[in-house]
Formats: sequence, C-alpha cells, structure tokens
Amino acid sequence: MGHGIAQVAAMAGYDTRLTDENAASLAVGWDRIQSNLAGAVTRGKLTKVEADAVIASIVPVAELETAVHEADLVIEAVVEDLPIKQSLFQRLEALLPDDAILATNTSSLSITRIADATRRPSRVVGMHFFNPVHIMKLVEIVTHAQCDEKVVLSARAAAERMGKTTILVRDTPGFASSRLGVVLGLEAMRMLEAGVASAADIDTAMELGYGHPMGPLRLTDLVGLDVRLKIAEYLHSELADEKFAPPRILREKVQRGELGKKTGKGFYEW
Repeated sequence: MGHGIAQVAAMAGYDTRLTDENAASLAVGWDRIQSNLAGAVTRGKLTKVEADAVIASIVPVAELETAVHEADLVIEAVVEDLPIKQSLFQRLEALLPDDAILATNTSSLSITRIADATRRPSRVVGMHFFNPVHIMKLVEIVTHAQCDEKVVLSARAAAERMGKTTILVRDTPGFASSRLGVVLGLEAMRMLEAGVASAADIDTAMELGYGHPMGPLRLTDLVGLDVRLKIAEYLHSELADEKFAPPRILREKVQRGELGKKTGKGFYEW
C-alpha cells in the first residue's frame, strides 16, 4: 500500500519520497503510481499537467536514511509483523528530527507496542489507510495512551489534506474497521467452505443487498490472503474469540500460494 499512500500525499501537494529496501518492490510501486495517474488522465479525472506535477513531487529513494532525511511525517506500510515494525521504528527514530511524526499503516497490530519500542512513543500514531488508497476515502487515526494530542491532530490534518475522511479510534486489537471487516470476511469464507453459495454470489449478496462497494471475498483477494490470515491469527490470539479463528480454506489457500490478486489466484482468478 506504500505506493498508494505516496501517490495521495503527492496529490495533496506534499513533497514525497517513496522507499523500499527491495529494489524490485520499489520499482513496482513507482510503476503503479505512474499507471494510476495515466489512467486518471485517460478517464478525465486529472489533466496531463496535473499528473506530471504529482509525478514530479515523488522521488523514489532506495536508501532509508536518504528517504527520511528531515522528513516531517513518515508513514510505514511494511509487512504486518510486530517485531519487523518495531525494528523499523527504532531505525527511523535514529534518523529523524525529534519533532517528526512516525505513523504506522498497520490494520490491526498494537500501536502501543510499536510505540513502546521507541524512545519517543508520544510521536507515534496509527494512520490506517484502505486499499486501493487513491480510491478509498477512509483513514483510521489510531491513538494510544502516550500519544501527544498534537500528533493526533497533525495526523488527521494530513489525512484530510489527502482527501480522506478520518475517524478516531482507541488502540485495541483490530481497531474498528479491521475487527468488523475480518469477521465478515471469515464468515464469507466459512459459507464458501460449506457450499452455501459461490464466491461471486456471496459477494453479490453484500454488494447489492447491503450496498458494499466490494464483496468480502473479492476484497480479501485484493488485500492478500496471507495478510488476512495474519490479521485473523493476531485477533484470535489477542481477543480469544473463536469468530476470529481462520477457516481451513484460508489456511489451505495460503499454503498453496493462492494469495489473491498479487499471485493471480485467490478466491477468484485474476
């Protein structure tokens, strides 16, 4: 999701740097930004001049130190793994000015635990974007006991400048959106597993019956089945609630490498 966050930040007029330690991933992210903007020009959503200005505002940078030098706000979107995020934030705080804000795009992990791994937890906040970032309008701002109120206000202001509607959520497993969304997605998987209906029909039921823009199984393909599995396992462990237990079909698909759109197959063929 990092490339999507970089795109909307640049579209909001921020000087933006996009970084990834994996050179191939960085190149893919940069290509996707340019493809998104080209599509917007084709559909008449942006002019060529506007798209070129956005591209000029983004600098892909391979080295983390160079990417975050003198940054006011850093938003990480690395894998949903608590030790990896904690380690990254420890590296970041050593590179950033004292007044910089460290934001995590985690969809379910504890902001408190991420913040506690740093020397300045008051500067750490959750900014949970939704995929695809350049289309979805919501950002969850997730606060915790040690978070500075000015940091919360700054994070909300930044997200709103990016054209997003924000909600404020207290740090709790799954926050608001993931906790509700995961329950719906896992139940859809159980229905598919039990032969209640096809994946397409389950999704259509939620799209047309409840007005969801995308059904839970197609959304899982977009998010990534491996990501959904990690979130479900985390919520199941933290909340000790069986409704978050990952269904067999999800575990089996992840084991087979059927991770959704990014691998060409999940609950759908892509």
